[in-house]
Amino acid sequence: MLIRSPADIASSEITPERLYLDRRSWIRRLGLGLAAVAFPRPLLAAQGDPNSWEEVTGYNNFYEFGTGKDDPARNAGSLRTRPWTVKVEGEVARPGSYDLEALFKGIAQEERIYRFRCVEAWSMVVPWNGYPLGEVIKRLEPTSRARYVEFTTLFDPQQMPGQRSSVLDWPYVEGLRMDEAMHPLTLLVTGVYGRPIPNQNGAPVRLIVPWKYGFKGGKSIVRIRFLEQMPRTAWNLAAPREYGFYANVNPAVDHPRWSQATERRLGKLIRQKTLPFNGYADQVAALYRGMDLRANY
Repeated sequence: MLIRSPADIASSEITPERLYLDRRSWIRRLGLGLAAVAFPRPLLAAQGDPNSWEEVTGYNNFYEFGTGKDDPARNAGSLRTRPWTVKVEGEVARPGSYDLEALFKGIAQEERIYRFRCVEAWSMVVPWNGYPLGEVIKRLEPTSRARYVEFTTLFDPQQMPGQRSSVLDWPYVEGLRMDEAMHPLTLLVTGVYGRPIPNQNGAPVRLIVPWKYGFKGGKSIVRIRFLEQMPRTAWNLAAPREYGFYANVNPAVDHPRWSQATERRLGKLIRQKTLPFNGYADQVAALYRGMDLRANY
């Protein structure tokens, strides 16, 4: 198993599994009065049993199962993740429908210790298990016209009750420029902390791009499409002033409703400076050389 991480992520910095899974209990132990002052509204949470699996995976953004932070854990049990097929379409030499075993055939699984940054100004360091997206793309043989890669989440309102609302234009769509998708840090994730990824976290396969905000990581992916033109992505369509296509972590550009200059690492009380590209500038800044990162947010 290969472990890759930035050189400045020490083992002591990894968010413990208990805290990663038990975000609600950690906040509750601080006291709701303190949380109401010190934490953004999305971090406030209800009481529950901190020792149950339902509780420790009970604080997520996954609007397909509801907009509340505990909705995914409550509703994601309806998701059937086996069998699972990913359709490959567009400007590619090997289109077709692939089960996960076929999609990842011959590619070694890796564990990556990554910073993960939520747009609401909190962060964590998590070991994800998965497959380098670039290696998958090489096997699929995109054509010279493929400049972007689009990822689409399952659309099935019977399994995903949040899709019965109009909060987003379903299905959920995300996208990357081809060089971003091919970058060795970009991962198709199938597990976390050495376990299969839970339904509410994006089972059975999701995207992680560690230098971007968390909303860029499409979950429960059923289609990968290679395009010549930039895809229209879900949050960019819903709120273009707040969520740009690139979604690179840029502490110099505030979200319209909060500052991005500092963040709170899960499990710590003291805020810290947000790093450009979420701390991965040495690896990825060259991808955006010459671009205005205020306009291309």
